[in-house]
Amino acid sequence: MSVALFTHPAALDHDTGEGHPECAERVRYVLRALEAQMFAPLLREVAPPATVEQLRAAHSAEHVDFIMSLPRDRTRYIDGDTLYGPGSLDAALRGAGGACAAVDAVMEGWAKAAFVAMRPPGHHAEANRAMGFCLFNNAAVAAYHARARWGLARVAVVDFDVHHGNGTQDIFGPEPDLFYASSHQYPCYPGTGAAHERGAHGNIVNAPLAPGSGTQAFQAAWSGVIIPALNAFRPELLIISAGFDAHAADPLAQLRLHEADFTWITQALLAVADAHCPGRVVSLLEGGYDLDALAASAAAHVTALMRL
Repeated sequence: MSVALFTHPAALDHDTGEGHPECAERVRYVLRALEAQMFAPLLREVAPPATVEQLRAAHSAEHVDFIMSLPRDRTRYIDGDTLYGPGSLDAALRGAGGACAAVDAVMEGWAKAAFVAMRPPGHHAEANRAMGFCLFNNAAVAAYHARARWGLARVAVVDFDVHHGNGTQDIFGPEPDLFYASSHQYPCYPGTGAAHERGAHGNIVNAPLAPGSGTQAFQAAWSGVIIPALNAFRPELLIISAGFDAHAADPLAQLRLHEADFTWITQALLAVADAHCPGRVVSLLEGGYDLDALAASAAAHVTALMRL
């Protein structure tokens, strides 16, 4: 199966300073893992920058203008843990633009699936706010691009990052033809994602997991809650917010997943895509802060996308 890998060296130029968990090494480790011989069939593509029009479809004009007008002469904090420096804008633009290009790849049919290995991550960025390491919401930008360019009526984003994607929920909540589902540790940053948060049209599905949850609870949440709702939605395109910080080795949370769990969830989501949208899947790198666990988990995920 043809799988496209979108990335760009700009991901390494977003400088978060010494000791910050969302560091350039994250992408270096992922790309190094994907240099193994088994990944030779990947279609390696350059992530282009997103356009202002693409960004403003998901974000307010005020937010886009704020991010793009920040001075780039030094690194500064936007909030307590979200930094912006000389290389941040190009990295963020190419993260969102790579997501849009990945949508085009699977819709044009020359790739069956795509994985975007860029940073900063995106799922905490709300319509009008950057937060949680995130400047633009790459998954939401990709979903709106899929509607605008390809006329899709139903686009789904599913999220197995250990943190709830409050930004995606914020952007999708009022939209009946956009679906967002997340499993995540709860309570945990950012404090959202309770099961009763359903969106204006029942288009939001949250499956919170207690700290210490492992494989059994994770699979039950997806098999019993999220996947049935996703099948009922019948997506025409499936976008994955692929965070790997639910791994047992990750320092920022306390779920107990392993590489095999990321293989399992990827295969389960491919089965949904096969049933509803001829296998079309776009996967976007979100969290994952133990470098070795991140690399191994991302490799397991991409291996499953390749159906090896």
